[in-house]
Amino acid sequence: MTAHALPKPFTAADTHRGMFWWLVVVGLFVCAMIIVGGATRLTDSGLSITEWRPVTGAIPPLTDAGWEIELEKYRQIPEYQEQNRGMSMAEFQFIYWWEWGHRQLGRTLGLVYFAPFMFFLFTKQAPQRLLPRLWVLFALGGLQGAIGWWMVSSGLVDRLDVSQYRLATHLSMAFLILGLTLWTALELRYGEAQALTRSRLFRPAAIFWGAVLFQIALGAFVAGLDAGRIFNTWPGFYGQLVPDDYLSGMPFWQAIFESRPAVQFQHRWFAYILFVGGLWLCWRVIKSPAIELKRLGVIVGAALVVQVALGIITLIQVAPLSWSLMHQTGGIVLFLTSGALAWVTARGAVVVEPKPETEA
Repeated sequence: MTAHALPKPFTAADTHRGMFWWLVVVGLFVCAMIIVGGATRLTDSGLSITEWRPVTGAIPPLTDAGWEIELEKYRQIPEYQEQNRGMSMAEFQFIYWWEWGHRQLGRTLGLVYFAPFMFFLFTKQAPQRLLPRLWVLFALGGLQGAIGWWMVSSGLVDRLDVSQYRLATHLSMAFLILGLTLWTALELRYGEAQALTRSRLFRPAAIFWGAVLFQIALGAFVAGLDAGRIFNTWPGFYGQLVPDDYLSGMPFWQAIFESRPAVQFQHRWFAYILFVGGLWLCWRVIKSPAIELKRLGVIVGAALVVQVALGIITLIQVAPLSWSLMHQTGGIVLFLTSGALAWVTARGAVVVEPKPETEA
């Protein structure tokens, strides 16, 4: 076999396998944060801890008196007073542990990122070109913690749930961090991509990756308004193409963010657009002579089909915890695979051809 490739757009100094695997671990932690965060939202656990204590909050209540103090704080917010009045201690502990676990996972992620980063920084192993991006990732992690509390605080006064706007911001930021981690990890393993080496498929692949992120943000509005628990039929909305109460009595620009029928309609129909566009992109990718692209085209296409199927099943089943988490996990897989496709097309592909047979 002979490989016909574009000149390598990087030097050995730009790569570092140890840092690559470090960011792989960081990425896995981010994925776990997204899944546990989804479970926290679906179990209505996110408001069970009513204070933001980044350090001392790592220690949960250790005595009965400590648990009574935490429950009493929870009793002061609207969610308890209007939805969970009379909740037992066992019921409170169930939601408390989900939220505590989500926050503790975030603290652990901070350490998993910070400690190795300082080591690579002080031993001068980190490529100079990537240092600004690694610092940006560190800053975004801290910002994400603040956004998380900003989101939680929206549900402590005058609301039963957190703001869907802040939930969408929090989830979108998590995926932005995941995407930047993925791109940086791939560069640490294989080197920097350069504009001159980009495949013609880079632009549609990048647009598709961005569209996946947009669809995830639309899904956050569905989750924030519990809109997945209405119109649980497919393909129509109880036989309608567009639900009658799309606007729910609101002005259009408000309804598209705050009407439950509207946010479900938008999430559904953009999924159809994404599905058709994604399959077209995968067909083009599979037709490419580059082996890496052919394989990625099949993987992304399969992830897209599975994710659409999971979305339909989750809707019909009225969004139970198990199917909702599988749907969210499918979103992560689709985001990562489409991101890998965008990265490969940005770097330029290697075409592998059969070696000509020689005469005996």
